[in-house]
Amino acid sequence: MTLRNLGLALAMSGIMTAAAGAQAVSPGGGHDVVPTGKGGWNLQGTPELEKRARKPPTPPPANNGINYHNGPVMLGNVNIYYIWYGDWGGDNTVDILTDLAESIGGTPWYNINTSYYSGAGRKLKHVSNSVTYQGSTTDDYSHGKSLGDDDVRDVVADAITSGRLPKDPNGVYFVLTAKDVDETSGFCTHYCGWHTYDKINGADIKFSFIGDVDRCPSGCTRLRYHSPNDNIAADGMASIIAHELSESVTDPLLNAWYTGKGDENADKCAFTYGDIYTAPNGAGANVQWGTRDYLIQQNWVNAGGGYCGTSYP
Repeated sequence: MTLRNLGLALAMSGIMTAAAGAQAVSPGGGHDVVPTGKGGWNLQGTPELEKRARKPPTPPPANNGINYHNGPVMLGNVNIYYIWYGDWGGDNTVDILTDLAESIGGTPWYNINTSYYSGAGRKLKHVSNSVTYQGSTTDDYSHGKSLGDDDVRDVVADAITSGRLPKDPNGVYFVLTAKDVDETSGFCTHYCGWHTYDKINGADIKFSFIGDVDRCPSGCTRLRYHSPNDNIAADGMASIIAHELSESVTDPLLNAWYTGKGDENADKCAFTYGDIYTAPNGAGANVQWGTRDYLIQQNWVNAGGGYCGTSYP
């Protein structure tokens, strides 16, 4: 999802189930609802986010259960950058999530995103199954322990303008906040993470907020008691990162791929996992990337009529 002014994605499971049912009908009288990036439940966005959302043209028929609204997708190799906000000492979360970023590209799961495209006819181009982790930086609570949406944007801008991370229009910057940090627009009550874009140093920069789900494991993960990497919060965040990355790539400016209810591709499969196997430590998992097992939410395949899956084709 995006959040651009927080294209926010990934509404919380359980907490948001009732909201999803209550808002099944578009408030626009049947017209498409523009995604906010804070999930597929059409939550009220901040004024800044609403300003950045662009009104889409009338979409074509949803042959695969999701519509293309003529906006761009991210083409070619996509770069991942992490901003570790706050204190991340004490466990192996940094290792687990760095391994995820280094291994998600080229997987059958990420290949689902190649079923999405921008343009038409001879100018039609598909998303590539190519992702590279380009590094990280740290931020020692520069905006305190209570962040608003604009604070998250400023954390990204500070990392770029200071030269700690490069300015990369084909990158996705993840602000990963420690468990003592709150995101005041609804983390753990309305969403688990979000994605969006903003103009930073003259470029459209895509970024995402991912909070430490140790604050709300019952709402933001299905890993209640045990996890593939023996770290419930990190494994839960891994699933949310994959979700937000997919939405950032297929709907980077909140005007490409989503449904009439504002659901982006990963929203349509949120907190569903498909076939689960037993990892070496006895926990449930559904993908192996690199040397690690993960339990990652399914993504929507934009082919064959549309369906949730963990691989494509």
